[in-house]
Amino acid sequence: MKIMTGKTGTPHVTSQQFRQLVEGTVGQDSYILTSGENLEPELQTNNLLKIRSGMMSHHGNLSVVDIGTYDEVTIANGTQGMQRIDLVVNRYTRDESSGIESNTWVVIQGTPNASNPVAPAYTESNLQEGDLVDDCPVFEVHLNGINVTKVVKLLDVVPNISELNGNLPLIQSGSTGYIDVPANSYKDVQIKFLKPFETDPNIFASIWGMSESSAYGNINFSYDNISKTGFTMRIYNDNTSGRVPRFRWIAIAG
Repeated sequence: MKIMTGKTGTPHVTSQQFRQLVEGTVGQDSYILTSGENLEPELQTNNLLKIRSGMMSHHGNLSVVDIGTYDEVTIANGTQGMQRIDLVVNRYTRDESSGIESNTWVVIQGTPNASNPVAPAYTESNLQEGDLVDDCPVFEVHLNGINVTKVVKLLDVVPNISELNGNLPLIQSGSTGYIDVPANSYKDVQIKFLKPFETDPNIFASIWGMSESSAYGNINFSYDNISKTGFTMRIYNDNTSGRVPRFRWIAIAG
């Protein structure tokens, strides 16, 4: 074990170590980070694709089109009566002798086909494992004849921490207060979340508090009608007299 983010007297933080930090924070796959114009593609002509500003991570490697600028890549002419899919990849390279690393846009041209074109092969490797070339497909360019019909962005734009905090919740919790349940009966209670979940959450609940009466052992509950906005709790009282229990619950995004 050795220190990475401290002074040692000599330069010691490597690009591989920094990429480990990015992988542990953002993830080990390929993503467009929320920055600039999120690398939005803009078709200028059938032969020219403009890529707006933004930043992306591929195996922890960060590369950027500076804010206020754009990159341009050239698309080869299509063929009349044929269809084609080209890949625009962000290619990482490392010179084995000097160790110099770089990123560049590379257009890999697909094979023309009359009706069923497929995307071309690319160098699929992992720069973190020492590979000298590592392609990350970012866009597909679809051609029909000489015309580009669509440009498909292949990577997700991941939200930043501020966006995550303001988005849908991961966990919510609450309590019911005291519920008057008649003898040998049940009562339904509607629980409403403060914010809706993206999908139906998992629900966990328990009786809140303590009682010296063993009759509270005959109190039970279930829940149903779980939705993004709330659920129904049903409290059962298998006693000859009324009971007034209360409950705590927690909802966790599925």
